[in-house]
Amino acid sequence: METVDHVEVTLDGGLHGDFRGTIKPGGKGKRQVTLIERTDWDAAMAEVGHSLPWFERRSNLLVEGLDLPQLAGAKLRIGDDVVLTITRETDPCERMEALAPGLKAALLLDWRGGACSRVLVGGIIRVGDSIRVEP
Repeated sequence: METVDHVEVTLDGGLHGDFRGTIKPGGKGKRQVTLIERTDWDAAMAEVGHSLPWFERRSNLLVEGLDLPQLAGAKLRIGDDVVLTITRETDPCERMEALAPGLKAALLLDWRGGACSRVLVGGIIRVGDSIRVEP
């Protein structure tokens, strides 16, 4: 994992440098960009008695100040240009359990593990950009 202060987002490639965001031939790009809420990560950490940094979740973006929609098809605008659509809940994997016993179960509750999304409009995302639900 690498943390950056800005990143280019494209329709075909997701976040620049993240191979998981590339849409494969015949693919639907349902997991181009993953997001997790700061409050959900902090709650899971409190539940398991650890204080690991959010990027250990291996999500692409940490969201603060917004309750991510728990609905496929919901649209998010980040900054002025980037638009994502929620495709599904991000399922926590066994790696979470290896990080901290009980973490996988703590992330299963109420979409705490985050949301997967597909890029509808590309652009640049910067740390501190606003994020909002689009109508």
